[in-house]
Amino acid sequence: MPLLDLFWAMLWFYLFFLWIWLLVTVFADLFRSKISGWGKALWAIFMIVLPFLGVIVYLIAHGGQMQERATTQTVELERRQRDYIKSVASSPSIADEIAKLAELHDRGVITDTEFNTEKAALLR
Repeated sequence: MPLLDLFWAMLWFYLFFLWIWLLVTVFADLFRSKISGWGKALWAIFMIVLPFLGVIVYLIAHGGQMQERATTQTVELERRQRDYIKSVASSPSIADEIAKLAELHDRGVITDTEFNTEKAALLR
């Protein structure tokens, strides 16, 4: 295989991969947008029937909003992840709970039976 043929094959493979990535990105944005259901269906049909023209027109019409939606989604996902990590990290561990129970037991606030029952419930 001559070197130029290899170059062209790699270029076409790269362009094909780029096209697939662009289609997935545009369809993901289409279904993320606040367009009505019928509008989404019409855009999808337009992009399936005339893919190159459909994607180019969609990018021209909604290209600026695509970045805003992606940024908003990323910020929301990061906020949810941060909230989840805080909720998990701030919850007391089982060892801390058993230590509190032992302290209550040592002070005579709870009986042996209550201590053993609560300890067994924590260890389940």
